[in-house]
Amino acid sequence: MPSLVFVGVGAIGLPMATRLLAAGHTVTGVDPLPAARERARAAGLATAARYAEAPAADVTVVMVATPEQLAALVDEALAAGVAGGCWVVMSTVGPDAVRAEGARLGAAGVRVVDVPVTGGVARARTGELTLFAAGAPEDLTAVRDVLDPLGTVREVGAGLGDGQAVKVVNQHLCSVHLAAAGEALALAERLGLRPEDVLPLVEGGAAGSWMLSDRGPRMLLGTDVEVTSTVGIFVKDSGLVEAAARASAAETPLLDAARRRFLLAAEAGLTDRDDSRVVETFRAAPGAHHG
Repeated sequence: MPSLVFVGVGAIGLPMATRLLAAGHTVTGVDPLPAARERARAAGLATAARYAEAPAADVTVVMVATPEQLAALVDEALAAGVAGGCWVVMSTVGPDAVRAEGARLGAAGVRVVDVPVTGGVARARTGELTLFAAGAPEDLTAVRDVLDPLGTVREVGAGLGDGQAVKVVNQHLCSVHLAAAGEALALAERLGLRPEDVLPLVEGGAAGSWMLSDRGPRMLLGTDVEVTSTVGIFVKDSGLVEAAARASAAETPLLDAARRRFLLAAEAGLTDRDDSRVVETFRAAPGAHHG
């Protein structure tokens, strides 16, 4: 089994890394946050604060949060003299970032595959993520032992960025569905209904969505609900969708409206709160927000 360095053992990265550990891989979790490393050690992983401090491994799995973090990680790896092996970029960073950083790593002799995931923390824990896998067929074959314990692999193309492009479409829908769920439950309140009564009535029918069923119950709780994905992540992801849409001259008015809601939530100090807190932007005084 390939030895692994897993960069980014946060809310979704840690359950992914622990599944790989359970599958028989040697795994070192890399994260700059002491609390994340402490949780990783409690789960049985060796840890390091920086990539350059981790032992050499056959495969590097990347679950950082942003394109900027990916670029900084590649800077660190190249400065440390990384050469050979394979990187599996599972972060949502957009097509341009994975192509640019893949080219830099490729020049150093590193094989790179583009495998963003969807399914959230719950499915990361159960190994039921969907993996949008793109890259050279021989490289994808070489890392199947790493991918298979995490969920269902969907091969979507041979070029770096193809997986990210599919994830852009995925995050368009997630962004819109999440904002719509918040708007609908807030509407129920305005109509004098109990949202906790309305949610089970509508989620199983034609109005249902995965986001409504997954985030809806958390929307009924308070601001301090457990964080599984932050408002800030959706600010970032909806921004990636917006950028891809503008670059391709695609019209995305629904995405634009949803993105404004995540930005409003961030402006309200909710950046590091659970993304379900977007519902709070719909609970403001009527007329407080326009568009």
